Amino acid sequence: MRFLVACLVIALSVYFAFHGLEYDNGFIRFTKRSPANRTGVKAPQKSPFEEDDLMTWYMEDSDRQSYSLHYDYYQDSCPTAERIITRGIRELYDAKPSVAPSLIRLLFHDCFIEGCDASVLLDADESLTSEKEAPPNLSLKGFDVIESIKSELETVCPGVVSCADVLVLAAREAVLMAGGPFYPLETGRKDSVVAFKEIAERELPKPQASISVILASFATRGFNERETVSLFGAHSIGITHCTFFEDRLYNFSGTGKPDPELDTGFQQELKTKCPFSASAPSPGTGIGPSIPASDYGGVSSAGGGNDGVIDLSYNNEGGEENFGTRYYKRLMQKKGLMYADQQLTGREETEMWVRAYASDTQLFRRDFAMSMMKLSNYHVLTGPLGQVRTTCSKVLPKN
Repeated sequence: MRFLVACLVIALSVYFAFHGLEYDNGFIRFTKRSPANRTGVKAPQKSPFEEDDLMTWYMEDSDRQSYSLHYDYYQDSCPTAERIITRGIRELYDAKPSVAPSLIRLLFHDCFIEGCDASVLLDADESLTSEKEAPPNLSLKGFDVIESIKSELETVCPGVVSCADVLVLAAREAVLMAGGPFYPLETGRKDSVVAFKEIAERELPKPQASISVILASFATRGFNERETVSLFGAHSIGITHCTFFEDRLYNFSGTGKPDPELDTGFQQELKTKCPFSASAPSPGTGIGPSIPASDYGGVSSAGGGNDGVIDLSYNNEGGEENFGTRYYKRLMQKKGLMYADQQLTGREETEMWVRAYASDTQLFRRDFAMSMMKLSNYHVLTGPLGQVRTTCSKVLPKN
């Protein structure tokens, strides 16, 4: 009976995600979408998100790696867990909205490197080197937020809720608070007992990465072009520093000239905020953030240089309902900030989705929700494969 109920919940969740599940003032609602292509963009003959394929993918993925993940995993052991996480993020967001992009970025950095196992939260000790020390992770924020929520959970349900689950649920709430879509998540992840600093250094894609490198990096983790482009929509919130794109303004590819693909008006606007700095690092030499990520704060470069800050939301352009959409519209206008961003318009298989998301908000929200679900379930540890840390920064001692 429990198996049948679980299957029904999964089927309903996929249906809602496909038809545009939304969260509105405490209520979940969905709107029926027309099957017609309303974007004016030529779509693939067979969408990767057709309803039948979604169910097949979701069930196969669950059978393969999420055998002990399910909805309301903590219903009996810690029934208030998700409410505690939700309340914590909402209260913090009201006081400090920048927590949203920080947590989204933290989730990506965790899941992209060996899966969603909270390994990025671990501090270094005598037995491991921390992923926090990898150059792309030096500017990560939000560790204190996860630790604070975990501490509250430990007072209510000690040793029950994993740090990996806290992170994916906190990131989902951050997306929602920032104006993004709600998406259902199974729980039951376990925490890693090891960290992967060298892999993080090597495999987190850089802001200067070519489109080929970006697509290959995501493809090795099972993400196709459509899913990859949708995840980049997180670049519509947060901040970044001038040093991560300054070469596009003054010395693109060593030419001593600006990037010709950058809109000239936007170029001049950026130059007023990011004046030329002779000490600015050349592309690929600084300590850069990974992508997709939406909060390039903190450490800006290895060699100093220009440390001006750019608001990626452009003063919340279009309002919160334009989460994601504003990013794609700016790409169509050649106003992508990072080199990796603008390259999404350089290939037909990615440009078609940039154009589609720029013109169809609901299509983006649905696809972003599905891609975040997939990212949050990537390579998870379950059952005896991991542990439940009591402090997110420290592995439990061996018995």
